[in-house]
Amino acid sequence: MSDSRSAPLDGVKVLEIGGMGPGPYAGMTLAGMGADVIRIERPGGLGVFPGEPTRDLLNRGKRSVCLDLTHDSAVEAVLKMVERADILIEGHRPGVAERLGIGPQQCQQRNPALVYGRMTGWGQDGPLARVAGHDIGYIALTGALHAIGDAGGPPQIPVNLVGDFGGGGAYLVMGVLAALWDAARTGRGRVVDAAIVDGAAHLLTGTHAMLNAGAWRDERGVNMLDGGAPYYAIYRTGDDRHMAVGAIEAKFYALLLSGLGLTDVAVGQQNDRATWPATRARIAAAFATRTQREWTEIFGTSDACVSPVLSMQEAKDHPHIAARGTLTAGNGVLQAAPAPRFDGLTVPPQSSPPQPGQHTAAVLSEWGIDPAPLLADGAASAAQ
Repeated sequence: MSDSRSAPLDGVKVLEIGGMGPGPYAGMTLAGMGADVIRIERPGGLGVFPGEPTRDLLNRGKRSVCLDLTHDSAVEAVLKMVERADILIEGHRPGVAERLGIGPQQCQQRNPALVYGRMTGWGQDGPLARVAGHDIGYIALTGALHAIGDAGGPPQIPVNLVGDFGGGGAYLVMGVLAALWDAARTGRGRVVDAAIVDGAAHLLTGTHAMLNAGAWRDERGVNMLDGGAPYYAIYRTGDDRHMAVGAIEAKFYALLLSGLGLTDVAVGQQNDRATWPATRARIAAAFATRTQREWTEIFGTSDACVSPVLSMQEAKDHPHIAARGTLTAGNGVLQAAPAPRFDGLTVPPQSSPPQPGQHTAAVLSEWGIDPAPLLADGAASAAQ
């Protein structure tokens, strides 16, 4: 019997006040779960790729409306849309949305059940709340950046995954969905204060647990999960590529040593730190004798927990990634499929990122707002 259930967020209406990074990521994620996400942009749009908005994948699956919020009529249009929305997300510095006339109190006066999601780096209060910042600075203050890198070397930047998207956008999604559930029960919306510093620190909970237990030293590259242990590390292959090793459990470590031909290395000394330098040297020398492709074939589907380190372009061709359709080339653009997945639901490919204002007239009309006067006086604009 086929499952005809709709997407989990089918019917949920989301207004995303145009911004960059984690806010759009949250909107994209909600769209991937079936929400109708309307991105309200300033004239000309604001994207990660100026001049190439249709390649800004953070805006896929959304519709775009351009409104100039310096016009009172544009602000009123947003507030009218708020009356029919379930969630609004914005990423301005604290106080900016209020000055624009679309702050939480102003919006929830129109719609008491509205969930109002606020995405910032520092949060809505605290000494740095109104100070500019970016991912690298946020994770620097949490301890996350300090923990990443080789022993004796400088901290290494984990792209902007830990801050912007992990500690930021993902936590905003969790927050607004929790508040949406609460609003369904109580009829009252909540304001969600999603701060990257809070989320990034929260992601370190497991590391804090090990630190508190004395199982983690507050140093780089000397611990079990930061490259300090020879069984959880990156090794160079004979063709100057790399293999990732994560053989934490003793039975998996034994398979690693067997696959490398290191039968004389004692499995029982796996966690003896005194042996780590010599063991690392033996493992490194072994990996250097073959190419990445050869090691990938040797370890294959073994439980040794050894994987090739692939580039983003290479990743799409890995058999597992390809079999699951984890990465696609929809519309000729490499991108990840929506995640997570839900049983009984095949998510269709997400629509391409829109041109700023591509849906201005259609969306305003659909939401009960006459677009003509707004377009006439420049309060709204449409893609040409």
